[in-house]
Amino acid sequence: MKYLDEYRDERLFRTQLARLQQIAKHPWVLMEVCGGQTHTLVRYGIDELLPAGMEMVHGPGCPVCVTPVEIIDKAIALAERPETILVSYGDMMRVPGSKTDLLHVKALGGDVRMVYSPMDSIKIARENPTREVVFFGVGFETTAPANAMVAWQAKRLGLKNLSLLSSHVLVPPAVEMLLSSPSNRVQGLIAPGHVCAIMGTSEYEYLVNKYKVPIVIGGFEPVDLMEAIVMLAAQLEEGRAELENQYSRSVREDGNKKAQELIAEVFEVCDRKWRGLGEAPKSGMRLSEAYREFDAEIRFNLTDIKVDEPKECISALILQGLAKPKQCSAFGTRCTPESPLGAPMVSNEGACAAYYLYRRHSGEADEEAVSSGEGA
Repeated sequence: MKYLDEYRDERLFRTQLARLQQIAKHPWVLMEVCGGQTHTLVRYGIDELLPAGMEMVHGPGCPVCVTPVEIIDKAIALAERPETILVSYGDMMRVPGSKTDLLHVKALGGDVRMVYSPMDSIKIARENPTREVVFFGVGFETTAPANAMVAWQAKRLGLKNLSLLSSHVLVPPAVEMLLSSPSNRVQGLIAPGHVCAIMGTSEYEYLVNKYKVPIVIGGFEPVDLMEAIVMLAAQLEEGRAELENQYSRSVREDGNKKAQELIAEVFEVCDRKWRGLGEAPKSGMRLSEAYREFDAEIRFNLTDIKVDEPKECISALILQGLAKPKQCSAFGTRCTPESPLGAPMVSNEGACAAYYLYRRHSGEADEEAVSSGEGA
């Protein structure tokens, strides 16, 4: 398949790896921001092929992973209401709240429906006019246009029984929090290509200029990631800090204007709590004033639900690139995909899930276990 098979070509990959081994003369710490990139790195063992001293750490680019527990509890509270149908993507079903998860609520009789498209919630609302239908929408800028279309369509169709529980977040503010942290180790970043395909590249230019850290917008296949790593290594070895676009087949400088216009109409920027990072100023999106009637938190008076993150889970450290999943004392024992302590173990893009799926039986020596401190 064009634009896919060639980016899984072993010959091209090994050519890039050989180039990296020639270029990299110093130890560097690089971060891939996106959870999809993390899974590719771990699945193909790319991080284990890097020159000695070069390390990949994993960032907060999994939207399920950074959704705070209190939002999960709000979804659960809605799902437990007998008059409500909660509509959600499948990867949110097993994410633990403070006491249970949506899958258990469904097993106990809650009307929780898994969908593949947010527009399915429109169909469900029209078919059930006497029921309240809530679409649980999470994600980065990538999924924001499709989720915004739910409110946009509901308003034009006059669907008074449909609302959104939204937990949308923006990537650049989270990256800035990481780069400005006193404990930051990251010297180069692979930015998420799908986010930049929507929003363009200018926000990352700002980060490069302010923090003097090279950023390469990268794709998601093995050759993509190895090429992005080579580009970062070349910049670091030459003392440069620039924004480069490895994922040029999908990312344009100005992004997707139509998608941006829809996001700007339906959403407005707000402060947002991130799992593992805490409250980040201007890092989230909520429904704008024109669409506030479709805000499930307001409609069902859920704004006062506040929950602490679990103490044992070290996802806070993992999402900041300060620890690896196998350093968690609960990894693979008290925390598994079937019984997760935190979202990174159950999400399809979570770092813990990647290590559990591809590396839990590896012979590599585990690093010293890390305590979560205050928790995720």
